[in-house]
Amino acid sequence: MENNLGEKESIILSEVRLILVGGRWAGKSSSGNTILRKTRFECGRTRTAQSEVRQEVVEGRRLIVVDAPGWSSSLSLTEIPEGDKQRFKLNVSKCPPGPHVFLLHKRTVEAHMKLLGKWVWSHTMVLFTCEDFLGDKTIEQHIEKKCSHRYHVFNNKKNSDLPQVTMLLEKIEEMVANNNNGSYYEVEEQMLNIIKKKQRDVDERAEKRRRQVEQQRKETKTLITEMNPISNLRMILLGSRSVGKTSLGNSILANKALENGKRTIHSVAQLGFVDKTEITVVDTPGWWKDFAAFDTPKGIKDELRRSMFLCRPGPHVFLVVVDADASFNANHLEAVTTHVELLGKGVWRHTLVIFTRGDWLGTHTIEEYIEGEGEALQKKKRVEERARLRKKEVETRRKYDPTNKLQELRIVMLGQKSYGKSATGNNLLCKEVFTPCEKEHCQKQEAEVSGRGITVINTPGWWKESSFCTKEMDKEIVRGFSLSPSGVHAVLLVVTLDLTFREVQQNTLEEYMNLFDSSIWKHTMILFTHGDKLADKSVEEHIESEHGALCWLVDKCENRYHVMNNMKKNDMNQVTELFEKIEEMIESNHGELFCPDMYDVHLRIEEKFKRRQLKHVLKQRVVDEYKRKELELKMSFKEILLELQAEIRGSGMSPKSKSPIGDMAIMKYFAQRKKDQNQTVENIDAKISQEIEKLDKDLLTSTEFLRNSKGLLVPDLKEEQPAQLSDFDKVLGWLSALHIDTNVENQLTLNFSDTSGYRTNQAVTFASVCHSGLTSSIPLHVTLKTDI
Repeated sequence: MENNLGEKESIILSEVRLILVGGRWAGKSSSGNTILRKTRFECGRTRTAQSEVRQEVVEGRRLIVVDAPGWSSSLSLTEIPEGDKQRFKLNVSKCPPGPHVFLLHKRTVEAHMKLLGKWVWSHTMVLFTCEDFLGDKTIEQHIEKKCSHRYHVFNNKKNSDLPQVTMLLEKIEEMVANNNNGSYYEVEEQMLNIIKKKQRDVDERAEKRRRQVEQQRKETKTLITEMNPISNLRMILLGSRSVGKTSLGNSILANKALENGKRTIHSVAQLGFVDKTEITVVDTPGWWKDFAAFDTPKGIKDELRRSMFLCRPGPHVFLVVVDADASFNANHLEAVTTHVELLGKGVWRHTLVIFTRGDWLGTHTIEEYIEGEGEALQKKKRVEERARLRKKEVETRRKYDPTNKLQELRIVMLGQKSYGKSATGNNLLCKEVFTPCEKEHCQKQEAEVSGRGITVINTPGWWKESSFCTKEMDKEIVRGFSLSPSGVHAVLLVVTLDLTFREVQQNTLEEYMNLFDSSIWKHTMILFTHGDKLADKSVEEHIESEHGALCWLVDKCENRYHVMNNMKKNDMNQVTELFEKIEEMIESNHGELFCPDMYDVHLRIEEKFKRRQLKHVLKQRVVDEYKRKELELKMSFKEILLELQAEIRGSGMSPKSKSPIGDMAIMKYFAQRKKDQNQTVENIDAKISQEIEKLDKDLLTSTEFLRNSKGLLVPDLKEEQPAQLSDFDKVLGWLSALHIDTNVENQLTLNFSDTSGYRTNQAVTFASVCHSGLTSSIPLHVTLKTDI
């Protein structure tokens, strides 16, 4: 093998420190035994679950070998558990003061080595095992450039082949000589201390969790005076793909014959006995680990629901399967939560988490894995604690005084379409007065309920996406407040419990609330509909387990919320309790009503839609400029192709003979060569013509687009007087005349002149404006430089 390691002289090391790094089943332990010339690491079916250090004297050198646990080759760096990543970094401390070389097995992912920093590559050598399986391929075909062609080949079946070990040690010494005369890989002491502290914290929390679980089990056992053996037990296995559900089911039933390696497509029930107990195990299809139920095909969700009918009258327990050798983050939590809750909100009372692949934990406990993975695995407990605190805060503040009962209450209901405003209004008034066919207009209805005169104003619902809302719709929504000229006691924001409340809903809701004065929030209460969807979970648990947008809304309303189950039309307690909460809110507002200035509200509506128009104009300008730049590039490219085609057509490809009389064989050779060259030229010419034809079509389309969009951006404002123009009109006026340029990074930039009245010292990125509708391989970034 050619020496690519440099020209420095090799040195003889008295001690060589190595760390074996690679994927599972890559042959690290066997390689360690080959290097040490003794069976010091267990191989075969035994898995390396934690780092092991062995040492021997070989050829006068003291060899220290660290065998690091392997990672699954199917897992990316983000899917590796946090504890495993931290322990990988600590491997360098297993052979102080630091390793001379990392022997990298070819299955290791490059990203894993990045955990140790970019300097690790100068101390890394690729070690190929299973030389007997290379076949006809040369070893150079497998080399990664990261290691600067440093590699070695082992055949671990020939562990008595001493020269392969000697050659490895010589290569290591050559590499060390090139690394500043005997240097070894060093890691920052501060980083090691941080990792060790994190591990100590995890260990403490893990031990605390273990004691709590043990204490809880003892307390549970004391409550059960007598445990009769159960005659039959029905369970359903749930989990993502490839976590080991089927293997777990077969282990429970002690039936290995059922394992065939195929993916579970349908829910299947299997029967068996454990002692005298009849066991029914239902295996279900797995979902993709990173995707919530919303993205799962309907067929799989139907199979999950069907599992309930395969163990009638119903399962005793749901076993949620999680693989303990992979990460568990927020995405995985959402996937588990949304899929499990397809079987009903009350499912969690009957759920047990089963961790598979526990053999990869080694000496580490499952509690360490749980604590090391962070909040995702611990979220349910924290949700319950936060829910308890929120409920306690609400109950502490509630002090209803029956003497403050009002004779009349005037209420306005706001909310998104299909959230249940009309049904709620009917329940509040105890009669069917709000009809779905009239939901596009404000409706005002009155009735006497619980000794109070109740007025309910129902408004049209807004769309989830505010871009679908029209100016006329907004004006009709706010018109509801004018139906009670003296003001309203309460604004009920209706939110349904059977759908998620996220940023998109928050943004639209906030947009409508901003049409009014900020004092509206003092008079606002959240009314949750579809209370039956909570099952045995409290509304506080729902709030805390939902997306942060819902917590924002509840906090904005200062924990004023109420739950209605519109299926219980005769349940007056929920209606009466709502009225009492409204009266408490009125008392905290000192009896003040909310009465918005409708003139200001309509001005804000006008500004809202002018902002939308400005955004549309800016987006259209950028799209047009992008198309123009793209058109220029295509035209330039077409010119290049035409020049190239002309050069090819005009070039003489045939060779000229020095003598008119030549050897017949030579003449035939050049004739054939000329024929082949002409054929090649014709093929290239045809391909260029095809590309030019495609470009002509694209150019025609782009030109038509620019021609059709020209003049449609903004109205002509030249004839209007400056005094008649609003700020938005002024912006629209000069926006059409802006010069769009390209900076050194090929970013489209809008440059305002000094005479425009705007300085150019502030950059506002409009990435969100340009996000939709612009797709190309051409780099594009839009920057608006202004002080708007």
